Amino acid sequence: MSTSNGQWYPPEWPDRIRALTRGELQPAAPRRAATVLLVRDTTGGPTVHMLRRRASMAFAGGAYAYPGGSVDPRDERDVPWAGPSRTEWARRLGVDAATAQAIVCAAVRETFEEAGVLLAGPTPESVVADTTGADWEADRAALVTRELSFADFLDRRGLVLRSDLLGGWARWITPEFEPRRYDTWFFVAALPEGQRTRNASTEADRTVWAAPADAAAGYDRGELLMMPPTISTLRALLPYGSVAEVLAAAREADLTPVLARARLVGGEIVLSWPGHDEFTKHISSGADA
Repeated sequence: MSTSNGQWYPPEWPDRIRALTRGELQPAAPRRAATVLLVRDTTGGPTVHMLRRRASMAFAGGAYAYPGGSVDPRDERDVPWAGPSRTEWARRLGVDAATAQAIVCAAVRETFEEAGVLLAGPTPESVVADTTGADWEADRAALVTRELSFADFLDRRGLVLRSDLLGGWARWITPEFEPRRYDTWFFVAALPEGQRTRNASTEADRTVWAAPADAAAGYDRGELLMMPPTISTLRALLPYGSVAEVLAAAREADLTPVLARARLVGGEIVLSWPGHDEFTKHISSGADA
């Protein structure tokens, strides 16, 4: 693990990188995924909702992240939809319309599953004000276990997905040498008025609302563990003084995929994320993590 900051760095990576460079490792196909940076205004500026993954988790255990997860194949089913069209989202996300819908649905669904926050409303201009109570919890649990599809959930409750409440923020693809790979689209969204977050995820043991500067400082001190995409998207919030500014910036955010590269240079492994020099690591040929 890195000692200078909180960069998540699994001890098995060097051996896997060497195997990849020797042609002995077949990269796994990345699964499509979506994650959401929920933000809210405070007197001191925007704060962001983060969860800490349980240390027992096979992927990024102990690391801070945002609500999110893999696309469910059923996320491609027709859903009541408000906001930019599927075609507009396809252009923004760099995929076809069906895939765009699935990614946006996954973002909204996973935010409800893991944080109890629902970006949907009875009409295209409204949003649910309260998602607490036994009936909501029963639906949330059924979504988690995949007993209930998101399309059926919205239809049964007479709700419309509010795609206009999301803004594209970034796209990162898990390195080829990691066995669990994800092609993840990051979104930003304001916490809807009246709703509140809670730790609804079985994968997290803690949730916090943090000022981006404070969380980034904790990472820099090595106190908060984060994967490169998390700290990168967190730092991207730093220039903005309000949620409105964040959402406006999302319209122009660069969604070019970021994929780590590993090279052998004179017996040394050089691990880098193009455009993100702070994450570059140099690993000697005989070193472990």
